[in-house]
Amino acid sequence: MSCALVAPAGTGKTALLRSLVHALPEARYRTHYVKVTGLSKRDMCREIAAALGLPPAGTYPSLVRKLQENFTETSETLGLRPVLILDEAHDLRVEVLAMLRILTNFDMDSRLVLSIVLAGQPKLRDALRREELDDVAKRISHFATLRPLSRDETQAYIEHRCAIAGAATVPFDGGSLDAIFEIGRGNLRATDQLARKTLGIAHDSDAGTCCAAYVAQAKKVLWP
Repeated sequence: MSCALVAPAGTGKTALLRSLVHALPEARYRTHYVKVTGLSKRDMCREIAAALGLPPAGTYPSLVRKLQENFTETSETLGLRPVLILDEAHDLRVEVLAMLRILTNFDMDSRLVLSIVLAGQPKLRDALRREELDDVAKRISHFATLRPLSRDETQAYIEHRCAIAGAATVPFDGGSLDAIFEIGRGNLRATDQLARKTLGIAHDSDAGTCCAAYVAQAKKVLWP
């Protein structure tokens, strides 16, 4: 089936998509990744065609037909399930989201050939609740949501990153870990940036441990 991944910016959406692609066996699936913007239906089809290795030329109807023929060939001839990942899908126009119903319609909706993964920020979920997109929303069998980390999860995340980097001990004291959470609010991207900059400041100060004061300095450097 098809699914949607809804996540605020910086919470690990793209990292999760990479893990998804890596986890799907190549012997069973063929994945195509497209990072979308506010394109027209024809331009969206051209982007998808380019991702499939097809000539991105033609009218909108001919492009749709070309895409469906490619997905059908992948499924019937190669025995692979085509998976189309549309990242930043919150930027899709309503008419382009509605087009997905056509792309997934094979033999008058009697066959499931293509799986679509829509990934975007929370306004994607709001868009799919619109009445004119009801048919599209009904084709999505699962909605997954990523949220910011809790205080304890943030600490565990930093400890994990330090461990895989080869650190024998965690170079952050309790105050610095609290400060990173209070500033970053569990956002993975902000947490990474704060922790990395704090480490740099502690190194320049020849300190053995990162403290809250270094986190405050890192915040001023990153977001003056």
